[in-house]
Amino acid sequence: MHRRNFVAGVALAAAMAAAPASAQTKWNLPAAYATSNYHTENLVQFAKDVEAATGGKLLITVHGNASLFKAPEIKRAVATGQAQIGEVLTSIHENEDAIFGIDVVPFLATSFADARKLDKASRPAIAKKLEAQGLMLLMAVPWGPQGIYAKQELNKVEDLKGIKFRSYNAGTARIAELAGAQAVTIQAAELPQALATGVVTSFISSGSTGYDTKVWESLTHWYDTQAWIPKNITFVNKAAFDALPKDQQEALVKTAAAAEARGWKIAEEKAGWYIAELKAKGMKVLPPSPELAGGLKKFGEDLTAGWLKKSGADGQAIVDAYRKL
Repeated sequence: MHRRNFVAGVALAAAMAAAPASAQTKWNLPAAYATSNYHTENLVQFAKDVEAATGGKLLITVHGNASLFKAPEIKRAVATGQAQIGEVLTSIHENEDAIFGIDVVPFLATSFADARKLDKASRPAIAKKLEAQGLMLLMAVPWGPQGIYAKQELNKVEDLKGIKFRSYNAGTARIAELAGAQAVTIQAAELPQALATGVVTSFISSGSTGYDTKVWESLTHWYDTQAWIPKNITFVNKAAFDALPKDQQEALVKTAAAAEARGWKIAEEKAGWYIAELKAKGMKVLPPSPELAGGLKKFGEDLTAGWLKKSGADGQAIVDAYRKL
Protein backbone atom coordinates (compact mmCIF):
# COMPACT_ATOMS: atom_id res chain seq x y z
CA MET A 1 0.00 0.00 0.00
CA HIS A 2 2.76 2.39 0.97
CA ARG A 3 4.68 1.32 -2.15
CA ARG A 4 1.73 2.26 -4.40
CA ASN A 5 1.39 5.65 -2.69
CA PHE A 6 5.10 6.30 -3.13
CA VAL A 7 4.99 5.47 -6.86
CA ALA A 8 1.89 7.63 -7.32
CA GLY A 9 3.65 10.48 -5.52
CA VAL A 10 6.70 10.21 -7.77
CA ALA A 11 4.49 10.17 -10.86
CA LEU A 12 2.61 13.25 -9.67
CA ALA A 13 5.84 15.13 -8.97
CA ALA A 14 7.18 14.24 -12.42
CA ALA A 15 3.97 15.44 -14.05
CA MET A 16 4.14 18.74 -12.16
CA ALA A 17 7.78 19.21 -13.17
CA ALA A 18 6.93 18.58 -16.80
CA ALA A 19 4.00 21.01 -16.76
CA PRO A 20 4.83 24.59 -17.76
CA ALA A 21 5.35 26.73 -14.67
CA SER A 22 2.94 29.60 -14.14
CA ALA A 23 5.71 32.16 -13.53
CA GLN A 24 4.94 35.27 -11.52
CA THR A 25 7.04 38.38 -12.10
CA LYS A 26 7.38 40.95 -9.31
CA TRP A 27 8.37 44.55 -10.00
CA ASN A 28 9.06 47.50 -7.70
CA LEU A 29 7.86 50.99 -8.65
CA PRO A 30 9.53 53.81 -6.68
CA ALA A 31 7.58 57.10 -6.72
CA ALA A 32 8.45 60.45 -5.15
CA TYR A 33 5.10 61.75 -3.94
CA ALA A 34 2.83 61.22 -0.95
CA THR A 35 0.72 58.07 -0.95
CA SER A 36 -2.38 60.29 -0.71
CA ASN A 37 -1.41 62.31 -3.81
CA TYR A 38 -3.40 61.54 -6.96
CA HIS A 39 -0.25 60.66 -8.90
CA THR A 40 0.60 57.89 -6.43
CA GLU A 41 -3.02 56.78 -6.12
CA ASN A 42 -3.16 56.54 -9.91
CA LEU A 43 -0.04 54.36 -9.90
CA VAL A 44 -1.55 52.06 -7.28
CA GLN A 45 -4.66 51.66 -9.44
CA PHE A 46 -2.41 51.07 -12.47
CA ALA A 47 -0.63 48.28 -10.57
CA LYS A 48 -3.97 46.66 -9.65
CA ASP A 49 -5.10 46.88 -13.27
CA VAL A 50 -1.85 45.30 -14.48
CA GLU A 51 -2.29 42.43 -12.04
CA ALA A 52 -5.85 41.88 -13.29
CA ALA A 53 -4.90 42.20 -16.97
CA THR A 54 -2.10 39.64 -16.63
CA GLY A 55 -4.05 37.19 -14.50
CA GLY A 56 -1.78 37.86 -11.54
CA LYS A 57 1.40 37.04 -13.48
CA LEU A 58 2.86 40.57 -13.25
CA LEU A 59 2.77 42.16 -9.81
CA ILE A 60 3.88 45.78 -9.33
CA THR A 61 4.45 47.18 -5.84
CA VAL A 62 4.28 50.98 -5.61
CA HIS A 63 6.64 52.61 -3.08
CA GLY A 64 5.37 56.19 -2.60
CA ASN A 65 6.80 59.21 -0.79
CA ALA A 66 10.38 58.49 -1.97
CA SER A 67 10.49 55.56 0.46
CA LEU A 68 12.52 53.27 -1.83
CA PHE A 69 14.67 55.85 -3.65
CA LYS A 70 14.84 59.63 -3.39
CA ALA A 71 13.33 61.49 -6.35
CA PRO A 72 16.63 62.30 -8.14
CA GLU A 73 17.76 58.66 -7.78
CA ILE A 74 14.70 56.96 -9.28
CA LYS A 75 15.57 57.21 -12.97
CA ARG A 76 19.06 55.83 -12.44
CA ALA A 77 17.71 53.06 -10.19
CA VAL A 78 15.38 51.89 -12.96
CA ALA A 79 18.04 52.26 -15.66
CA THR A 80 20.47 50.09 -13.66
CA GLY A 81 17.84 47.48 -12.78
CA GLN A 82 17.64 48.23 -9.04
CA ALA A 83 13.93 48.77 -9.74
CA GLN A 84 12.03 47.74 -12.84
CA ILE A 85 9.67 50.70 -13.24
CA GLY A 86 9.51 54.20 -11.76
CA GLU A 87 7.89 57.63 -11.80
CA VAL A 88 9.58 61.05 -11.58
CA LEU A 89 8.85 64.70 -12.21
CA THR A 90 10.37 65.08 -15.68
CA SER A 91 11.98 68.45 -15.05
CA ILE A 92 14.17 67.34 -12.14
CA HIS A 93 16.49 65.98 -14.83
CA GLU A 94 16.72 69.23 -16.79
CA ASN A 95 20.35 69.75 -15.76
CA GLU A 96 21.16 66.39 -17.35
CA ASP A 97 19.39 67.28 -20.60
CA ALA A 98 17.42 70.45 -21.35
CA ILE A 99 14.73 68.46 -23.19
CA PHE A 100 13.54 67.11 -19.82
CA GLY A 101 12.66 70.70 -18.86
CA ILE A 102 10.32 71.46 -21.77
CA ASP A 103 7.12 71.51 -19.70
CA VAL A 104 8.50 74.00 -17.16
CA VAL A 105 9.46 76.66 -19.69
CA PRO A 106 7.48 79.52 -18.08
CA PHE A 107 4.23 80.58 -19.73
CA LEU A 108 4.78 78.30 -22.75
CA ALA A 109 1.82 76.04 -21.88
CA THR A 110 -0.38 77.27 -19.04
CA SER A 111 -3.69 75.45 -19.71
CA PHE A 112 -4.37 71.72 -19.73
CA ALA A 113 -5.30 71.91 -23.40
CA ASP A 114 -1.95 73.50 -24.23
CA ALA A 115 -0.13 71.08 -21.92
CA ARG A 116 -1.60 68.19 -23.94
CA LYS A 117 -0.30 69.77 -27.16
CA LEU A 118 3.13 70.29 -25.63
CA ASP A 119 3.18 66.68 -24.45
CA LYS A 120 2.33 65.51 -27.96
CA ALA A 121 5.06 67.68 -29.49
CA SER A 122 7.75 66.73 -26.97
CA ARG A 123 7.03 63.06 -26.24
CA PRO A 124 9.03 61.56 -29.14
CA ALA A 125 12.15 63.49 -28.11
CA ILE A 126 11.77 62.59 -24.42
CA ALA A 127 11.13 58.94 -25.28
CA LYS A 128 14.28 58.92 -27.44
CA LYS A 129 16.40 60.36 -24.60
CA LEU A 130 15.07 57.71 -22.21
CA GLU A 131 15.57 54.94 -24.76
CA ALA A 132 19.28 55.85 -24.96
CA GLN A 133 19.43 55.19 -21.20
CA GLY A 134 17.79 51.78 -21.44
CA LEU A 135 14.36 53.08 -20.46
CA MET A 136 10.96 52.91 -22.16
CA LEU A 137 8.45 55.73 -21.62
CA LEU A 138 5.06 54.39 -20.54
CA MET A 139 2.97 57.43 -19.62
CA ALA A 140 2.92 61.08 -18.58
CA VAL A 141 0.47 62.68 -16.12
CA PRO A 142 0.25 66.43 -15.33
CA TRP A 143 0.18 68.49 -12.18
CA GLY A 144 -2.06 71.52 -11.82
CA PRO A 145 -0.99 75.02 -12.89
CA GLN A 146 1.82 76.42 -10.75
CA GLY A 147 1.54 79.32 -8.33
CA ILE A 148 3.75 80.97 -5.70
CA TYR A 149 3.37 80.17 -2.00
CA ALA A 150 4.64 82.76 0.46
CA LYS A 151 4.56 83.79 4.11
CA GLN A 152 3.68 87.39 3.28
CA GLU A 153 2.21 89.56 0.54
CA LEU A 154 4.04 89.55 -2.77
CA ASN A 155 3.21 92.67 -4.75
CA LYS A 156 6.26 92.56 -7.03
CA VAL A 157 9.12 90.14 -7.75
CA GLU A 158 11.44 92.29 -5.63
CA ASP A 159 9.44 91.15 -2.58
CA LEU A 160 11.08 87.72 -2.98
CA LYS A 161 14.53 89.17 -2.28
CA GLY A 162 16.29 87.36 0.57
CA ILE A 163 13.43 84.86 1.03
CA LYS A 164 14.27 81.15 1.44
CA PHE A 165 12.83 79.89 -1.85
CA ARG A 166 12.48 76.19 -2.59
CA SER A 167 14.28 74.99 -5.71
CA TYR A 168 13.60 71.56 -7.23
CA ASN A 169 14.81 71.95 -10.83
CA ALA A 170 16.94 74.27 -12.97
CA GLY A 171 14.05 76.66 -13.67
CA THR A 172 13.05 77.25 -10.05
CA ALA A 173 16.71 77.73 -9.11
CA ARG A 174 17.00 80.38 -11.83
CA ILE A 175 13.82 82.16 -10.63
CA ALA A 176 15.33 82.36 -7.14
CA GLU A 177 18.55 83.75 -8.60
CA LEU A 178 16.76 86.40 -10.68
CA ALA A 179 14.62 87.46 -7.70
CA GLY A 180 17.56 87.64 -5.30
CA ALA A 181 16.01 84.91 -3.15
CA GLN A 182 17.95 82.21 -1.32
CA ALA A 183 17.54 79.01 -3.36
CA VAL A 184 17.12 75.91 -1.16
CA THR A 185 17.06 72.55 -2.97
CA ILE A 186 14.24 70.49 -1.46
CA GLN A 187 12.38 67.54 -2.99
CA ALA A 188 8.68 67.00 -2.33
CA ALA A 189 9.08 64.28 0.32
CA GLU A 190 11.23 66.64 2.45
CA LEU A 191 9.07 69.74 1.94
CA PRO A 192 6.74 69.38 4.98
CA GLN A 193 9.71 69.34 7.37
CA ALA A 194 11.44 72.18 5.51
CA LEU A 195 8.30 74.32 5.88
CA ALA A 196 7.79 73.40 9.52
CA THR A 197 11.37 74.31 10.43
CA GLY A 198 11.53 77.50 8.34
CA VAL A 199 14.17 76.13 5.96
CA VAL A 200 11.76 77.19 3.18
CA THR A 201 9.39 80.18 3.37
CA SER A 202 8.30 80.39 -0.26
CA PHE A 203 8.04 78.09 -3.26
CA ILE A 204 6.33 77.68 -6.61
CA SER A 205 4.12 74.64 -7.07
CA SER A 206 0.60 73.38 -7.67
CA GLY A 207 -2.37 73.44 -5.33
CA SER A 208 -1.97 69.68 -4.77
CA THR A 209 1.57 69.98 -3.40
CA GLY A 210 0.37 72.69 -1.03
CA TYR A 211 -2.48 70.46 0.11
CA ASP A 212 -0.23 67.40 0.55
CA THR A 213 2.23 69.37 2.69
CA LYS A 214 -0.43 71.17 4.77
CA VAL A 215 1.18 74.39 3.65
CA TRP A 216 -1.38 76.50 5.56
CA GLU A 217 0.35 75.48 8.81
CA SER A 218 3.44 77.46 7.75
CA LEU A 219 2.58 79.90 4.94
CA THR A 220 -0.29 82.32 4.33
CA HIS A 221 -0.53 83.25 0.63
CA TRP A 222 -0.81 81.50 -2.75
CA TYR A 223 -0.58 83.54 -5.94
CA ASP A 224 -2.24 81.86 -8.92
CA THR A 225 0.44 82.71 -11.50
CA GLN A 226 -0.31 79.69 -13.76
CA ALA A 227 3.36 79.67 -14.71
CA TRP A 228 3.47 76.17 -16.21
CA ILE A 229 1.94 72.69 -16.00
CA PRO A 230 4.67 70.14 -15.23
CA LYS A 231 4.29 66.41 -15.71
CA ASN A 232 5.41 63.19 -14.08
CA ILE A 233 6.61 60.43 -16.37
CA THR A 234 6.51 56.71 -15.70
CA PHE A 235 9.09 54.53 -17.44
CA VAL A 236 10.18 50.91 -17.39
CA ASN A 237 13.59 49.25 -17.63
CA LYS A 238 13.64 48.14 -21.29
CA ALA A 239 15.42 44.86 -20.57
CA ALA A 240 12.83 44.00 -17.91
CA PHE A 241 10.05 44.88 -20.37
CA ASP A 242 11.63 42.77 -23.14
CA ALA A 243 11.84 39.80 -20.75
CA LEU A 244 8.05 39.77 -20.32
CA PRO A 245 5.91 37.47 -22.48
CA LYS A 246 4.26 39.28 -25.39
CA ASP A 247 0.78 39.22 -23.85
CA GLN A 248 2.08 40.82 -20.63
CA GLN A 249 3.92 43.50 -22.60
CA GLU A 250 0.70 44.36 -24.43
CA ALA A 251 -1.29 44.38 -21.17
CA LEU A 252 1.27 46.71 -19.54
CA VAL A 253 1.22 49.22 -22.42
CA LYS A 254 -2.58 49.16 -22.68
CA THR A 255 -3.03 49.58 -18.92
CA ALA A 256 -0.53 52.46 -18.87
CA ALA A 257 -2.50 54.25 -21.61
CA ALA A 258 -5.66 53.92 -19.51
CA ALA A 259 -3.83 55.18 -16.41
CA GLU A 260 -2.51 58.17 -18.34
CA ALA A 261 -6.00 59.13 -19.55
CA ARG A 262 -7.33 58.72 -15.99
CA GLY A 263 -4.47 60.81 -14.59
CA TRP A 264 -5.13 63.75 -16.93
CA LYS A 265 -8.83 63.64 -16.07
CA ILE A 266 -8.12 63.62 -12.32
CA ALA A 267 -5.56 66.43 -12.62
CA GLU A 268 -8.07 68.69 -14.37
CA GLU A 269 -10.93 67.82 -12.02
CA LYS A 270 -8.88 68.28 -8.84
CA ALA A 271 -7.02 71.49 -9.78
CA GLY A 272 -9.96 73.66 -8.66
CA TRP A 273 -10.70 71.43 -5.67
CA TYR A 274 -7.19 71.85 -4.27
CA ILE A 275 -7.40 75.64 -4.58
CA ALA A 276 -10.77 75.62 -2.81
CA GLU A 277 -9.21 73.53 -0.02
CA LEU A 278 -6.36 76.02 0.40
CA LYS A 279 -8.96 78.77 0.82
CA ALA A 280 -10.98 76.67 3.26
CA LYS A 281 -7.86 76.17 5.38
CA GLY A 282 -7.47 79.94 5.68
CA MET A 283 -4.92 80.70 2.97
CA LYS A 284 -5.24 83.85 0.90
CA VAL A 285 -5.54 82.68 -2.72
CA LEU A 286 -4.96 85.65 -5.01
CA PRO A 287 -4.23 86.53 -8.61
CA PRO A 288 -0.79 88.13 -9.05
CA SER A 289 -0.76 91.93 -9.14
CA PRO A 290 0.08 93.47 -12.54
CA GLU A 291 3.54 94.32 -11.14
CA LEU A 292 4.17 90.76 -9.93
CA ALA A 293 2.84 89.26 -13.17
CA GLY A 294 5.00 91.62 -15.23
CA GLY A 295 8.13 90.78 -13.26
CA LEU A 296 7.48 87.05 -13.57
CA LYS A 297 6.91 87.45 -17.32
CA LYS A 298 10.38 89.00 -17.61
CA PHE A 299 11.81 86.07 -15.63
CA GLY A 300 9.96 83.79 -18.04
CA GLU A 301 11.57 85.45 -21.04
CA ASP A 302 15.00 84.96 -19.46
CA LEU A 303 14.30 81.29 -18.69
CA THR A 304 12.85 80.63 -22.14
CA ALA A 305 15.89 82.14 -23.86
CA GLY A 306 18.19 80.12 -21.60
CA TRP A 307 16.28 76.90 -22.26
CA LEU A 308 16.29 77.39 -26.03
CA LYS A 309 20.04 78.05 -25.93
CA LYS A 310 20.68 74.87 -23.90
CA SER A 311 18.31 72.65 -25.89
CA GLY A 312 19.49 73.87 -29.30
CA ALA A 313 17.86 72.71 -32.50
CA ASP A 314 16.00 69.86 -30.74
CA GLY A 315 14.32 72.29 -28.35
CA GLN A 316 13.43 74.78 -31.07
CA ALA A 317 11.92 71.96 -33.15
CA ILE A 318 9.67 70.94 -30.23
CA VAL A 319 8.51 74.53 -29.64
CA ASP A 320 7.85 75.00 -33.37
CA ALA A 321 5.87 71.73 -33.55
CA TYR A 322 3.88 72.70 -30.45
CA ARG A 323 2.94 76.10 -31.87
CA LYS A 324 1.62 74.46 -35.03
CA LEU A 325 -0.79 72.18 -33.13
